[in-house]
Amino acid sequence: MKIATWNVNGIRARFEDVTAWSDAVAPDIFCLQELKAAPSQVPEPLTGLPRYHNHWHGGAGGYSGVSLHLRRDSVGGARFQVPHFDEEHRIVTARIDHLVVASVYVHNGGKGIEPKIRFLEALASWVDERHAAGDQVLLCGDLNVTRTDADLHPTHHKKGGLGQSKRERAKLDAILAQGVVDCLRHFTEDNSLYTWFPPWRNEKAKNHGWRIDYVLASEALVPRLKGFEIHRDAGSSDHVPFVVDLTD
Repeated sequence: MKIATWNVNGIRARFEDVTAWSDAVAPDIFCLQELKAAPSQVPEPLTGLPRYHNHWHGGAGGYSGVSLHLRRDSVGGARFQVPHFDEEHRIVTARIDHLVVASVYVHNGGKGIEPKIRFLEALASWVDERHAAGDQVLLCGDLNVTRTDADLHPTHHKKGGLGQSKRERAKLDAILAQGVVDCLRHFTEDNSLYTWFPPWRNEKAKNHGWRIDYVLASEALVPRLKGFEIHRDAGSSDHVPFVVDLTD
């Protein structure tokens, strides 16, 4: 089972990228963020990604937005839900028996750090609640926080900067403390693997980026982890797809 997450930075501009990539890679669970579109504005919203059960969760303001897509032939149907703490169309979930998958887009903090902190706290509480209910969790998306300085290129270090502050990292650590594992770090300590690249100075070609997109998996799922991939050459977004493979 392949689980993919991708901040597409505008689904209307990247729809062909997304459909071509999903056709080639065929993830079983596909999480998208930063749609910047309401469902009615998504190209072919009812037939787009026809191999999937699609749930688009976005506002009309051209800002934020997330979606979840489950392959019909491998995952089947699910109950989609928007958690009570959602704001600005930042989280949608799907329940597949006792597995709950979330596509998440955390605030970058540029309009104020407090909403970002509250949302990260709500995510930690949500993971705790799901585990208490006997569920397993896959938390996928753009969390807009680097875990440590090792998760961004040295040329981008800015002590206390957004996405790098001790306060934000402490909130990410609090999510991990609820019994979830950073899937990439489960496999490697390679510090040159990034998922977001500043769209200037040819930073992507130089591999000068940040790791802010994650798949976090319940500890009970760790024995099923098989591997991961970062598709650095995919599409034209400033983020790139991150894929985790689980045994069925």
